[in-house]
Amino acid sequence: MTGCALALPGMLLFAASTGEMVVSLADTGKAILNGMGLTHWEVPPVEAGIIWEYRMSRALMAASSGAGLALCGLVLQSILRNPLAEPYLLGISAGASLGAVCVMLLGLGGSVLGISSGAFLGACAAFVLIMIITRGMTDSPPRILLAGIAGTQLFNALTAWVVSTSANAEQSRSVMFWLLGSLSGVRWPDALLALGVTLAGLAVIFAFARALDTFTFGDEVSATLGVPVTVVRVVMLLACALVTAVLVSTIGAVGFVGLVIPHITRMLCGPGHRRAIPLAALIGSHFMILADVLSRTLIANQVLPVGVVTALVGAPAFVVMLCRRREVRT
Repeated sequence: MTGCALALPGMLLFAASTGEMVVSLADTGKAILNGMGLTHWEVPPVEAGIIWEYRMSRALMAASSGAGLALCGLVLQSILRNPLAEPYLLGISAGASLGAVCVMLLGLGGSVLGISSGAFLGACAAFVLIMIITRGMTDSPPRILLAGIAGTQLFNALTAWVVSTSANAEQSRSVMFWLLGSLSGVRWPDALLALGVTLAGLAVIFAFARALDTFTFGDEVSATLGVPVTVVRVVMLLACALVTAVLVSTIGAVGFVGLVIPHITRMLCGPGHRRAIPLAALIGSHFMILADVLSRTLIANQVLPVGVVTALVGAPAFVVMLCRRREVRT
């Protein structure tokens, strides 16, 4: 874990130096230090602008979103006792997509709401709907899962209807790019907001680490050990919903991070959440930074949606983990 934490600044430096314009690590470091106001090195203005205003903010957003999605996936798999649980299972991603599409294509909110604001409101509305469907029965994980699936299908259907009836070819392409997840429009305010929300979520989740350990054995055992099961589950659901809503509203739906990273984390450190929580955040950060670098470099003069890269890497990794578990059991 310590090595993973120490390597994170190096990963950020690597991401900031990588792109169509090749910049040395030395010049990249100087531009970053200048941007932080710590030094005043001589760096070409074009390189300094690209590194600090574009690549570094994008790398920080990738690290924050990877950590946040991995944390939410780890928590949801624990409190819902389902290895397939992930942040988007609660319909938050589908609600954010509908909110963003309504702003982009229908012009809802006029000039008051931007795409990110519309996506955030849609994500919050989706979570509220799921809670209404479950009628506050947060002590029933299967009911929450089923409500999340139903809400996801509903919002996806509404999104498809709006796109098919209101978008032209160019708008459909823009919507599809956003729905697949993109870091292209990220700037410093977005990255700092994501960083703050992710760190706050990490603090809240870590405070409940011991309570999360007891969920492995079921609600009855948790209650016997003095854990307020309903309160913990509601707090964790709210924390995951807020973190996911903020991230999805900025970068769109990036799949497989919240599903695969928790499994990798448990393979490395075991089920204990006091170790798994920080490690999942670090692994998620590294994974998303690498995915972002690949999205910018796999095809010359073209940027892929980062969600495409995470799916191309995450899906085979998940299959490999399933095969290894089957071999271990046999």
